[in-house]
Amino acid sequence: MNPRLKAYLQLCRPANLPTAAADILAGMAISGLFAIDGVFQLPQVAVLPFVLLVVASVFLYAGGVVLNDVFDIEIDRVERPERPIPSGVVPLGKARSLGFVLLTVGIGLAFLVKITSGTIAIFLALAILSYDKFAKHHPIMGPLNMGICRGLNLLMGISILGAFHYWPYVLLPIVFIFAVTMISRGEVHGKNKGNILLAGLLYGMVIAGVVFLHMFYAEGDLWYLLFLLTFALMVFRPLVRAYRDNTPAHIKNAVKSGVLSIVLLDASLAVAHANLLIGLLILLLLPLSIFLAKQFAVT
Repeated sequence: MNPRLKAYLQLCRPANLPTAAADILAGMAISGLFAIDGVFQLPQVAVLPFVLLVVASVFLYAGGVVLNDVFDIEIDRVERPERPIPSGVVPLGKARSLGFVLLTVGIGLAFLVKITSGTIAIFLALAILSYDKFAKHHPIMGPLNMGICRGLNLLMGISILGAFHYWPYVLLPIVFIFAVTMISRGEVHGKNKGNILLAGLLYGMVIAGVVFLHMFYAEGDLWYLLFLLTFALMVFRPLVRAYRDNTPAHIKNAVKSGVLSIVLLDASLAVAHANLLIGLLILLLLPLSIFLAKQFAVT
């Protein structure tokens, strides 16, 4: 692959992009878009709005991570000089333009679906910019801001049918991504056992929250527990390793697993509101993310 093209792709964090799509699919399932009888039935849905909203989410995510590197240029020159912008492979101005174009296109695609979806996309873009420019430097507001971005992404999926009475589900990705972002504070220097313990507690709260919300809202069967158990294994195993050997390498692995495992969390949310096949379709995004993670950095 052309080195310059690979550098531009690296700015977009390709391995993370399927996780944004998974959020939207989970939100759609929660809204009732895929509500059908039968474990292995596919629903009949309008293809264009479905595709537009998924692509909008991917563009918004990509724009956010590109601008994150743009605003981090001075820090990366010291801590991560090999990244595309500080290394000079991608000019700063072009990276900035790319980030804002991606955000704008993402918002526009969401408005083509529904006005409410587009409005949520605007708030999501503002939350992304808030994190990239300001909040990420704060030990609490940064992780919270990042979690809110994920929560709004799930809400954008829910908006396809306007089922906003399911809003409590938004709290799950907020808490989960807050925890993952807290772990990432040790990626460079390590020594973050306190954050890891807090993350473990928050992971447990998310798992309990999924069970509680599904008991309260969902009409699906218990297949979601299979996805939830796999999710728990995927996030806790590297977390335990990172606590025992509190080095940047193990912390990065814990963060990587946390980011990618959002697909499993989303699948568990979708199954309880639709059926097993929808969960399996979302799950197919995980091997795609894992494959891309071997080609491009996740963090």
